[in-house]
Amino acid sequence: MTSALLFGTIGMVDVFLAMAILIVIASFVSLYRGIEGPGIFNRIIAVNVIKTIVLLVLIGFIYERPDFFDIALVYAILNFIMTIAATRY
Repeated sequence: MTSALLFGTIGMVDVFLAMAILIVIASFVSLYRGIEGPGIFNRIIAVNVIKTIVLLVLIGFIYERPDFFDIALVYAILNFIMTIAATRY
């Protein structure tokens, strides 16, 4: 199957726009968790999610650099693991 059959007439800009909207929504959910979190550990994780993923992905989207998406993904995974380790021990 070709991508035209799978996605119809949706262009890459539409996909990036939809992903940017989802990232902004996720950042607001994370911001809520950071403000109203039941403990300090939830607040630390929420702030790290906002800093890492949202900023790098939006910068990559604005400057049309897809490399930033890969960097944001790797950095988010490493940051999440290190945050869990720091809050656990």
